[in-house]
Amino acid sequence: MHGPTPPLPVPTDKLQFAMPPMHESLEDERKHRKERLAGALRLFGRLGYEDGVSGHITARDPEFSDCFWVNPFGIPFRHVTVSDLVLANQDGQVVEGGHHVNQAAFAVHAQVHAARPDVVAVAHCHSVHGRTLAALGELLDPITQESCAFYEDHALYDAYTSVTVDPEEGRRIAAALGTRKALVLRNHGLLTVGDSVDAAAWWFMTMERSCQVQLTARAAGRPVLIEHRQAVATREQLGGDLVAWINYQPMWREITRSEPDLLD
Repeated sequence: MHGPTPPLPVPTDKLQFAMPPMHESLEDERKHRKERLAGALRLFGRLGYEDGVSGHITARDPEFSDCFWVNPFGIPFRHVTVSDLVLANQDGQVVEGGHHVNQAAFAVHAQVHAARPDVVAVAHCHSVHGRTLAALGELLDPITQESCAFYEDHALYDAYTSVTVDPEEGRRIAAALGTRKALVLRNHGLLTVGDSVDAAAWWFMTMERSCQVQLTARAAGRPVLIEHRQAVATREQLGGDLVAWINYQPMWREITRSEPDLLD
């Protein structure tokens, strides 16, 4: 006797796979960026990256490219909604919204955006493990596939950056970042960029976790480094903004399902 006929594979074109959306208008793209920004802020708050009024994510406006959407000063990340977001110009002046912005954010973020027209979003927060690695003045080592995404694609700003509203300091930070995706600000914390809010947020989250893994592994023993060619190959596979966007989607779905009021 013949057994049952095995089920046929589902054609791949019938399987769902999320990709970055195409926008039919600037208004749609603006709405999308603002929603993603509010969602990223909620996630950062949930993950404990907020420390008082420190920390910010900026997203370039799709129409007015020298203006940036940012979290309102003094509102907890966990409470931010789309309607709370503030639009500020290159000088940190509010052009839309009802709240102040963190001027220290714009001293740095505006200069990074100016130096990197390819960048849509910039993220910087005072996360615990990022600050710890920054206090050591060190970069991430290639010890996991996640840290390999940053291999030879992040840098150290080897100077202390206190609270500053000096544009020149922002320009020096932007120069240290160069064409890379991330920066360790010595004695300060982490900064990441991306061609979408999703990518910049994912790079920050996975960089923070990579810092935690490196510090934990070093405390436990002597980490084994991944060989240069393998680290480069892994970065080529995992280090692009599209991969970051894809990795971020489960978190976006989770935060919008559990906290749909962020879209208000």
